[in-house]
Amino acid sequence: MQGKIVKGIAGFYYIHTQDDAVYECKAKGIFRNQKIKPLVGDNVEIAVLDREKKIGNIEVILPRKNELIRPAVSNVDQALVIFAAAKPEPNLNLLDRFLITMEKQNVETVVCFNKTDVASEAVKEHLLKTYGSCGYKVIFTSALFDKGLDCIRAILKDKTTVVAGPSGVGKSSIINLIAPCANMETGVISEKIERGKHTTRHSQLFCIEKNTYIMDTPGFSSLYIDKMEKEELKDYFIEFQPFEEECRFTGCVHINEPDCGVKEALQKDRISRDRYENYLLLYEELKNRKKY
Repeated sequence: MQGKIVKGIAGFYYIHTQDDAVYECKAKGIFRNQKIKPLVGDNVEIAVLDREKKIGNIEVILPRKNELIRPAVSNVDQALVIFAAAKPEPNLNLLDRFLITMEKQNVETVVCFNKTDVASEAVKEHLLKTYGSCGYKVIFTSALFDKGLDCIRAILKDKTTVVAGPSGVGKSSIINLIAPCANMETGVISEKIERGKHTTRHSQLFCIEKNTYIMDTPGFSSLYIDKMEKEELKDYFIEFQPFEEECRFTGCVHINEPDCGVKEALQKDRISRDRYENYLLLYEELKNRKKY
């Protein structure tokens, strides 16, 4: 029987099968010997051990389209990162860290700012200018008043989307409004593992409709930018690219070099100062980390 891993916890994997059931499975030892770890999002073949109790073993992990390191999921088409526009004020340094992580893994990202009902027009305009001008698709929502959710439904359709964001921004509220099945499916799994169902502690996947899946991931409060040379960082600030051909020096990192196209664009307000200042902070972080 084929299915998709929708959650993994404590060595057990929960497989949503083609007959719309959830099987609790363990992975064969061969995967451990081969140092292959099943991931949420994996398409698998399972051997059914008890059809009534919905218990089985994972026999085969089918080839992955892609594999993300952070969050650790597979077979995704895009990321939807959700931050609050206000209450709490968005931590743009944290948002930029997430965007860099997705750029590094070649995953297209949509930025969603929730709680727009408590954000001023000036704040919304600033956020749109900051991230829309980079080339990111920006969506404004209010889960409380059910605004902007049709835009999210449209970008999710026929794709597998990893949904991420810090705690307290309304991520779970948005997911529950878009996919009421999320509470139901979480409840089925929670009943098996005897855990609470309201707090996302592990990545989990929900089927919204045919060929449309969302992966809910744990809320994050920090993200380390690692496994990267400081000189690489500029490559993941996508708005720098159009101006780099105007830099005098090949390999310009856009900080202290003269005749830098990116810094000239910054002075002309063609690049977000918030984003550039976050770039400087992250560059220093990578530079100092290499010393230790």
